[in-house]
Amino acid sequence: MANAIRIHEHGGPDKLVWEAVEVGAPGEGEIRVKHHAVGLNYIDTYQREGLYKLPSLPAVMGMEGAGEVVAVGAGVTDFAPGDRIAYANPMGSYAEERLMPADRAVKVPDAIDYQTAAAMMLQGMTVRYLLRETYQVGPETTLLFHAAAGGVGLIACQWAKHLGATIIGTAGSDEKVALAKEHGCTHGINYNTENFVDRVKEITGGKGVDVVYDSIGAATYPASLDCLRPLGLFVTFGNASGPIKAIEPGMLAAKGSLYVTRPTLFTYTNSRADLVANANDLFDIVSKGAVKIKVNQTYPLSAAADAHRDLESRKTTGSTVLLP
Repeated sequence: MANAIRIHEHGGPDKLVWEAVEVGAPGEGEIRVKHHAVGLNYIDTYQREGLYKLPSLPAVMGMEGAGEVVAVGAGVTDFAPGDRIAYANPMGSYAEERLMPADRAVKVPDAIDYQTAAAMMLQGMTVRYLLRETYQVGPETTLLFHAAAGGVGLIACQWAKHLGATIIGTAGSDEKVALAKEHGCTHGINYNTENFVDRVKEITGGKGVDVVYDSIGAATYPASLDCLRPLGLFVTFGNASGPIKAIEPGMLAAKGSLYVTRPTLFTYTNSRADLVANANDLFDIVSKGAVKIKVNQTYPLSAAADAHRDLESRKTTGSTVLLP
């Protein structure tokens, strides 16, 4: 038996229950992992409240973790007991121990500690596909990144700066704007005191940005479209303020023949080869020091409800880690 955070029904943070669960021995193609650290992400809140429907309940929460392999099942050749691993899928990381498919884990370099690994996998690999695949960011790119002081945002600011881009970042306070700028954001906008569309037009001389990265959702749409240059790309990859209800194709035409995509990490890392390539790029840029992972909050895993409340009330910055 091991302890885990499960939900038996969808709802608020109070639905997160700390209880004993049966883990068992790994089956064919599986590994058993003892977690040393577990990542907290906004997708956890979507799944908890039912915005993203789960296949069945009760369910162990959490998408990302880092720990030690304690047992391997038949057919597993890439891992052995004692290996240090991390992952960003499948769900079930809010647990002291778990079983998971071996092909979804990657080995963690010795230079990266467990807390950093747990904090970086989902957010860091998300940034990697956003900046290197969804849109090829480079020195000629001017981009707008909403929630620039969040976990994904701080990684994105550093990585985009490393790529030579001009980064315009939004955040909800002057303190958060300053934090984003400390991490490489070229221009910061406090969306509670400034109109971000007007400021983007001012910063870009009326041209607009090449790409908007938006994990906020309802609160920033459709205004984000007005920040784009003609033929620009709107990347909606989260719903922190609620989902975008509808996207009208005619509006995209009227605003400059714009493009829209709704990507997910799970599509971009669906194959084993893509997962390993993404993770290795992330490990490399962190190991070089070009991107530093900021674990600004830690909570006991048993206090996951408190972590969810703080995340949803915008009290957190950078990454948050739950400790079993």
